[in-house]
Amino acid sequence: MESRRHKSAARLALAAFAALCLGWLLHLDLARKISTDVLDLIPPGGSAPELGLVRDLAGNAQGRVMLFSLGDPGAPGTPPRDAARRFAAALARSPLFAEAAPLDDTSAQARMGREIFEDRFRLLLPSWLGRREHEFTAAGLPGARFSPWLAERAAADLEAFLARPEAAAMQEIVPRDPLLLAPGLLEEAQAIEAPSMKAVGRSLVWARIAPSPLSDAGQRPVFDAVDSAFSEARAQAPGLDLRWTGINRFAAASRARIEGEVKALNLLSLAAVAAVAAIFVRRAWKLLHLAPVVLCSLLGAWTASTIVFPRLHILVFVVGSLLTGVAVDYAFYIYMQPFLGSGETYAAKLGRLIKPLLASCLTTVIGFSLLLWSDLPLIRQVGLFVSAGLLAALGSAILYFAQLERPFLEARTFAGRHVGRPPPGARGRRWARAAAGAALAIALIGPLRLQWRDDVRELDIPAAALQANDTEVRAAFGDSPDRSVFLTYGSSLADARRHLADFLEWTARTAPAARSASLGAIFPTEADWDALPGRLRDLAGFSAEFREALLRHGFLPDSFLPFFAEWDSVRSNPPSGPYSALYASVGAALSGPIAQLYSSRAPTPWFLTIVERPAGAPPPAGLNTLNADRLQSLDGLFARYRWSALRLSLIGLALIIGSVFAIYPLGRGLRIALIPAGSCFFVFGLLGVMGQTLNLFNLLGAFLGVCLSHNYSIFSSETAQTGAPVPVPVRLSALCAAASFGVLGFSHIPVVHALGMTVALIVLTALACIELEPFVRRR
Repeated sequence: MESRRHKSAARLALAAFAALCLGWLLHLDLARKISTDVLDLIPPGGSAPELGLVRDLAGNAQGRVMLFSLGDPGAPGTPPRDAARRFAAALARSPLFAEAAPLDDTSAQARMGREIFEDRFRLLLPSWLGRREHEFTAAGLPGARFSPWLAERAAADLEAFLARPEAAAMQEIVPRDPLLLAPGLLEEAQAIEAPSMKAVGRSLVWARIAPSPLSDAGQRPVFDAVDSAFSEARAQAPGLDLRWTGINRFAAASRARIEGEVKALNLLSLAAVAAVAAIFVRRAWKLLHLAPVVLCSLLGAWTASTIVFPRLHILVFVVGSLLTGVAVDYAFYIYMQPFLGSGETYAAKLGRLIKPLLASCLTTVIGFSLLLWSDLPLIRQVGLFVSAGLLAALGSAILYFAQLERPFLEARTFAGRHVGRPPPGARGRRWARAAAGAALAIALIGPLRLQWRDDVRELDIPAAALQANDTEVRAAFGDSPDRSVFLTYGSSLADARRHLADFLEWTARTAPAARSASLGAIFPTEADWDALPGRLRDLAGFSAEFREALLRHGFLPDSFLPFFAEWDSVRSNPPSGPYSALYASVGAALSGPIAQLYSSRAPTPWFLTIVERPAGAPPPAGLNTLNADRLQSLDGLFARYRWSALRLSLIGLALIIGSVFAIYPLGRGLRIALIPAGSCFFVFGLLGVMGQTLNLFNLLGAFLGVCLSHNYSIFSSETAQTGAPVPVPVRLSALCAAASFGVLGFSHIPVVHALGMTVALIVLTALACIELEPFVRRR
């Protein structure tokens, strides 16, 4: 019999623990503490510029863009321009929108064109001179001939340009720009932009919201503002219909779906564990004694995680629902062990069980603690969540049953016999050994057939309807499989612009027929900017030589007096100053969609380039250029984190196995280590034979499964030595864990589904190994 004092102390300790945890959690602002932003699942950047690009595109101006397509079925083929302007004006009046304009409003493009033209000698001349000097050097001509060669080349280009029909639209600017600095750039951009708007009979509106699309303020309030603006537009065109897209639509839908899954998976997990347990115990109502242990485990996990991490992703709690199936391991092992006689106290009973309990818990916690060194925030958070939950589960199980009167959960009996294993016969041994041989072959050969692929989009629940709508709207704005979008980045603006020049040269060389356009082309490289004053000094005779060349090609030099006046001014006072100042002056003049074509923000500035050809082989790594589609999956990047997680897992497992050999003799330690390792190799081998493609979360699931199987190996090691049946608590714990993780297999989030099914398969395989071990072992 336990003393009243011991029971009261256990009860008080449990109550104090629960009160402290609840007090901490209740004072938190969970809306700020828990994130549904998929970007919080990946590192902030560091050595992977791709992550910096993803964060910049999704979290800054590009992520705040919303696209609207309006049509009037009552007037097919006629864009509702007036209604679109009214809709855009209503959005612009809302404080939630920073910008909104119909795309047939070209004022922003005209303003940018004027700014570039007026600043052409500072922006465009350095690159023009750099290209011409490169061509001259490649021709092998004497350096002293550069100025007259340049004059002749410029006059010939002007003659060829003016002979083309499209030159008529630029007659007004040619007298000030006979070098064709601006016309060449504008022609290139218009060649790409012209076919980009493919909406037939619809008007397009571009807008940018002020709040982050991933915040509460950037979702429901913005949607209400859109509804209000649409109602105002429909007052003018009652038949108007609206199609629209934005990151905030995906974020809001994802949040609602994930929050629903958290509740559903936790309830299903509890129900699955209760259903499995009810099969094996005589008095199912006694399973209610497991609830406080599970709740204390979750409380401990939530409290520790929210104390350590300033912000946690909601997926941590989806994955954390596995604690329902794990926390009961220790409770079952304590609760289902009978007392040795009427005189044995709870303390004495616990003394018999404490070694395997501590060995299984502490070694597993050691393994999970290694995940805290992962590069991926989600894995770090899961590692702490599970470690803290396991420690809380063991402590609360010990304390909770200490305050009960002789706690014992009796196993159910079937057909007059206690649940156990029939004695192995000769035929059973043959079948078991054949199955073991087949399993060994699969475990050795199957993993060699595994294929790995990670996709950041699998961290979210797919939204087929929203994705189809997004594809349709973006197609109207110019997205097409016949066009590729590339992002060129660098450690600085100068570095990014240098890589852009290399990429454009590579594109011209590998796909000469494909037109390309980039706003970055208006800026010179840092090398051309620094070389401009010296090059201008070397062109002292260019003005006279250019006049003569113009005469030879049939032009009157006096028609270009504005150009010669500006040229002489630039030569006498060459543009100078910090290279970054070029971007600051242009950036101040940009607005609307044009402003989204490059970013000067640290730490990863980038330039966007549109190439009129389908995406082919990726550009060479040295060009620092990525296809935008690759940024949607980040497969190559996640491969690095996959191997990093594998290294941590192997180190963790080595520590677990080492600690087992430090606690148990060699023979028992080897058995304890082989069962989880063999189960993991068999499951991966089976998936390889089936041709399954695995991801990082299959690897994480394997680590979780091995740690759980390690527990069952320890708990069953005593009976394995004597040949007694597998302890019912081991069988029950394994089946409850399999049921709990199997529930995760119903998740609509691909990575959670992968994790749950991997763990469930490994746990079931380990249990099968433990059950069939006596059939395989020789007498």
